Amino acid sequence: MPSGKIKVVVVDDSAFMRMVLKDIIDSQHDMQVVGVAKDGIEALEIIREKRPDVVTLDVEMPKMNGIETLKNIMGKFPTRVIMVSSLTEEGADITITALSIGAVDFLTKPSGSTSLSFREVSGTLIQKIRSAMSVDPEKLTVKPYVSRIKTSSKISLYERAVVIGASTGGPRSLDYIIPALPENFPAPIFLVQHMPPMFTKSLAMRLNSLSKLSVKEAEESEVVKKGVVYVAPGDFHMGVKADGNSVKIFLDKSEKINNVRPAVDFTLSKVAEIYQSNTVAVILTGMGKDGTKGAFKVKYYSGTVIVEDESTCVVYGMPRSVVDEGYADFVLPVHEIANKLVEII
Repeated sequence: MPSGKIKVVVVDDSAFMRMVLKDIIDSQHDMQVVGVAKDGIEALEIIREKRPDVVTLDVEMPKMNGIETLKNIMGKFPTRVIMVSSLTEEGADITITALSIGAVDFLTKPSGSTSLSFREVSGTLIQKIRSAMSVDPEKLTVKPYVSRIKTSSKISLYERAVVIGASTGGPRSLDYIIPALPENFPAPIFLVQHMPPMFTKSLAMRLNSLSKLSVKEAEESEVVKKGVVYVAPGDFHMGVKADGNSVKIFLDKSEKINNVRPAVDFTLSKVAEIYQSNTVAVILTGMGKDGTKGAFKVKYYSGTVIVEDESTCVVYGMPRSVVDEGYADFVLPVHEIANKLVEII
C-alpha cells in the first residue's frame, strides 16, 4: 500500500449521498476523500487532477452514466473503482457489466437512502476500499485475448463435471472462459461466484447472452444436464446429489463457509463426492482461500485442478492458496483455461 492515506474520490449525483460517503470515509484514520463529483464529466476531471487510489462510482447519473464514466476512467487513467448500485434488477445488470469492464467491486445501497440506513453498510464500504488496495490497477485493463478452441471428436467414456469458483475480478475472467466453450461441451459446469442475490441472476443472464452454452441460475431439485452452466444463486450454497440414474442440484442455507454463501468449497466437496476422479476444478481470481479445501477433496478423489495464473488475476488470493497447498495440476493465464477444459473433457 502507498505511504500516507488512501486517497478516495466520491462520485454520486445526490448531494446527500456525497456527504454521507465522504463522512464515512473521512472518519477512518487511513483514508481521505480528496474530491467529490456529481456526474461523470466532473468525475473525469477530478480523477485526472487528483489521481486517487480508489473511486466510488454511482451507477445511475445524469450527463454521463456510471458505465460510460467507468469506460473513460479505464481508458484514460486505470483506477480501482467500486460501483455503488441500487439493489434492483436493473442495478444488478449494470453492475455485472461494470465488473466485466474493470470495476474492482461493488456496494449495494440499502433500501431507503437515509443517512442511518447507509451507515449500516459503512463497515462493508470501508472493508471494500481497503481490499481494493491489494489490486494492481494495470491488471484491470488487460486487453482481451482471442481464444481459439481446439475441438476434438473424442469424448470421454466417463461423464465429467466442471466446478468453477471465483470472487473479486471473477466476472471478467468468466468472460474469457464460458463464451469460449463450444456448444457440444459434454459436461455440466457448476459456477460459484461470490455475489448476493439478484446479482447472480444477472451474471447468469449476461453469460448466457454471450455464450454457446446455456447459462442459468441453479434451481432446487433440477436434473443436471451436460452443456449447461449452473450458477449458484446468491445466499445459497449449491450442491449435487445422486437420484436414481440422474444427478440433481440442491440449494442449501446452512452456515456461511469462509464467511461466504455460496462457497466454492461446499460445491466442490459435493461434486467431488458424486463425480470423483471425473471432477475438474477451476479456481479463478479472488481474495481469501475459498476453494482450497474443495481442491483438496478433488485431489483426494484423483480429480483435476486448474488455477488462474497470477499474471491475469485481479487478486491472486484463492488461486495462490491452492498452489501453495500443492493441489494445482495446471496454472494457466485465463485465456488458456477454456482450451484446457476442452482438452481434458
